[in-house]
Amino acid sequence: MERKSTTLYLVQAAVIAALYATLTILQNVLLPGTASMAVQFRISEIMTVFALFTPAAIPGLFVGCIIANISSVAALGPYDMIFGSIASLIAALLMYLFRNKRIFTLPVLAALMPALINGIIVGFEIEFFFIEGGFHFESFLIQGGFVALGELAVLFILGIPFAKIIEKTNLHKRMLRV
Repeated sequence: MERKSTTLYLVQAAVIAALYATLTILQNVLLPGTASMAVQFRISEIMTVFALFTPAAIPGLFVGCIIANISSVAALGPYDMIFGSIASLIAALLMYLFRNKRIFTLPVLAALMPALINGIIVGFEIEFFFIEGGFHFESFLIQGGFVALGELAVLFILGIPFAKIIEKTNLHKRMLRV
């Protein structure tokens, strides 16, 4: 990778990380719990659509999630810094891999990835580390379902329309230079 494209990649990843972390932290300050509890509507998840346009979103979302989860460490402990951030990394990678699979020109399959991955990983995290009385599969399904529902809401209400606006205005070509 030549120096100019390496620099652009790093800048894109850093900006995405900063936006993700800032939006999450700001939401937690203004509306406590709405971005860091089991049932959440984390507005910053709209940033995941950048994985449809640049691979720099993969490390950007991962680092942004780590920073955001550090800010909520008092409530959730170090578990969310590990599990939540790994979930974001895997989800962003899968979104990037499925970015060209479209249903009626919409990136539906890619948009399902954060809900699926976060539902499984964060649902497990909540059930295993935060629910007393041991691991129960039925409860895991409920916890994971709540996490997935919040992800689906953000991505289908805000994310897919945001991605379509980016594509329609060619913003991805101007800003991300892809």
